[in-house]
Amino acid sequence: QVKWKGKDLFDLVCRTLGLRETWFFGLQYTIKDTVAWLKMDKKVLDHDVPTEEPVTFHFLAKFYPENAEEELVQEITQHLFFLQVKKQILDEKIYCPPEASVLLASYAVQAKYGDYDPNVHKRGFLAQEELLPKRVINLYQMTPEMWEERITAWYAEHRGRARDEAEMEYLKIAQDLEMYGVNYFAIRNKKGTELLLGVDALGLHIYDPDNRLSPKISFPWNEIRNISYSDKEFTIKPLDKKIDVFKFNSSKLRVNKLILQLCIGNHDLFMRRRKADSLEVQQMKAQAREEKARKQMERQRLAREKQMREEAERTRDELERRLMQLKEEATMANEALMRSEETADLLAEKAQITEEEAKLLAQKAAEAEQEMQRIKATAIRTEEEKRLMEQKVLEAEMLALKMAEESERRAKEADQLKQDLQEARESERRAKQKLLEITSKSSYTQSMNSSTTVLPTDLPSFNLISESLSFDFKDTDMKRLSMEIEKEKVEYMEKSKHLQEQLNELKTEIEALKLKERETALDILHNENASRGNSKHNTIKKVS
Repeated sequence: QVKWKGKDLFDLVCRTLGLRETWFFGLQYTIKDTVAWLKMDKKVLDHDVPTEEPVTFHFLAKFYPENAEEELVQEITQHLFFLQVKKQILDEKIYCPPEASVLLASYAVQAKYGDYDPNVHKRGFLAQEELLPKRVINLYQMTPEMWEERITAWYAEHRGRARDEAEMEYLKIAQDLEMYGVNYFAIRNKKGTELLLGVDALGLHIYDPDNRLSPKISFPWNEIRNISYSDKEFTIKPLDKKIDVFKFNSSKLRVNKLILQLCIGNHDLFMRRRKADSLEVQQMKAQAREEKARKQMERQRLAREKQMREEAERTRDELERRLMQLKEEATMANEALMRSEETADLLAEKAQITEEEAKLLAQKAAEAEQEMQRIKATAIRTEEEKRLMEQKVLEAEMLALKMAEESERRAKEADQLKQDLQEARESERRAKQKLLEITSKSSYTQSMNSSTTVLPTDLPSFNLISESLSFDFKDTDMKRLSMEIEKEKVEYMEKSKHLQEQLNELKTEIEALKLKERETALDILHNENASRGNSKHNTIKKVS
């Protein structure tokens, strides 16, 4: 509405989002290439906002926490910070080294896609995702597939993390980056030297224009006595009166006002963190703990259900496999039975033929014997006839002997065929008996299969679990939760060590593919800091 003040519009946005940790956020707009924030106690249209309609404001984090895990209570607050920091890293407003970029990308994928499933998340599923800064991609001779492979390898290790947990892990890594949460302003000191002023949750920092990673001088909030400006001159008075007052000039009065706003807001939050939580924050943290415990129980219940479902599916698959195996065995037994029947029929037919041949040979032998007797009985008068007759008799005897031998061989062959036929019929009987056994097993397995393929969501035990979802958060539960949190801290320290080892391993792995000529000034500065063992926090301590 026309009469609304900045607070009315800001509160409407916060209510719409369900946001209670409002002190981190603000409504930002741009005027004459300068960033400005909507004042809560001033009418919206009285600000020096652009005249064209619609008037656009950006709902953004104005102040950053020192420790995201301890300070960000609501899930929506964590999500908004995650989105903003992720965009700043991809837009290269926050410098992030290549190996850390890959790790952060893996947590972003876990937050969006959930647990890694090789059957669903197949090669190329990240092809359309913007996950790495363009500077990192251009710095190495690596294809998109190679980057995806390294991101997926870490993504698979994050199994079991919910979206809010993955986003918090993202923020815990990002908050240690040197440019995280720092607002930079171009200034000049009394000598006219161009410098950069950085304002963040820890204090004020003075940088060289070419080095936004390592400050030359730092003024922690607890060591600053007073901050003021007159026109374009800004004055920082340290708490220790022995230390000289630091003065600098900015290009515009509007910039000085913005610097002062950020200084006051960050200083207030710095002091607030070092006091006991307000009643509102205590209530929010208690609700967050209860909600976390409830979600943990729900995740455990779902995990149990999923495990039971998977076990039932594995049992079903095993029974189906066993059924198929039995069917195959039954088919093979049927085929063996048919072959046995065919063999038995052939042997019976062959035995019958052999018997007939043996009978025919016996008949021929008898006829030969009769012929021999007839020839012997016939009187031959002449010697020649007698000799010829003796010769014929000898031939007939030899023929009869051969026929007797053949008859005997055929008889033996017939006996062997009868024995083979008996064995074939015995084999047929055994095959029928085995087929009968397999058929009985198959019917039993089918009945087992039909009784176990019902998925566990319909089992009575799931109803019992569903009925027991109500949870009374007593003191004992809170103590148990506190013990779990302490345990998680110890585990986190171990994971941090493992994480650093993984980062170093990835850095070593891709170092050979780096194109040195494409390194930016920030890449070179970061490598120098890393080689000296300098981190964000120990650098600030050194220059404070």
